Amino acid sequence: MAEMNPRLAVYPGTFDPLTMGHVSLIRRGLNVFDTIILGIAESSSKDTLFSVLERVELAKEVFRGDTNIIVDSFDALLIDYVQDTGAGSILRGLRAVSDFEYEFQMALMNRKLDREIQTVFMITDFKWMYLSSTIVKEVAMYGGDICGLVPGPVVKALRVKYGTGYGC
Repeated sequence: MAEMNPRLAVYPGTFDPLTMGHVSLIRRGLNVFDTIILGIAESSSKDTLFSVLERVELAKEVFRGDTNIIVDSFDALLIDYVQDTGAGSILRGLRAVSDFEYEFQMALMNRKLDREIQTVFMITDFKWMYLSSTIVKEVAMYGGDICGLVPGPVVKALRVKYGTGYGC
């Protein structure tokens, strides 16, 4: 276990795909933390469109040049991963009240497992309240306009996956 750094946070998720809501939350999170680790979950109860390697590569492309954003993947209990990184906090986004119940349960379990690691919730920017990876994938699957909802590299990757054209 690494020494805990209170100015380092892990923002965990599947990020399948990474949306502008995620990007916004990370950028805003850097107003609170010096460094954020985008922890891309390898295994999950979710059936992902992109492999973990594809999701990591897309995120690295999106955040290329951002030295205070680290892109990594993990396949472990979140609290164990956070301890291994030395992060003092878990960053989570909340879009709606419906997100809160699940996030609250997870935060309490993580707190039980390690009382020193804090969970910090940030409300999603109003502009992205409606946005989810699931909605983006559905729109992309049917060839709808996803430009501006996901970063450019993700637009291209979704178009390739679904065979619905390229770019914006």
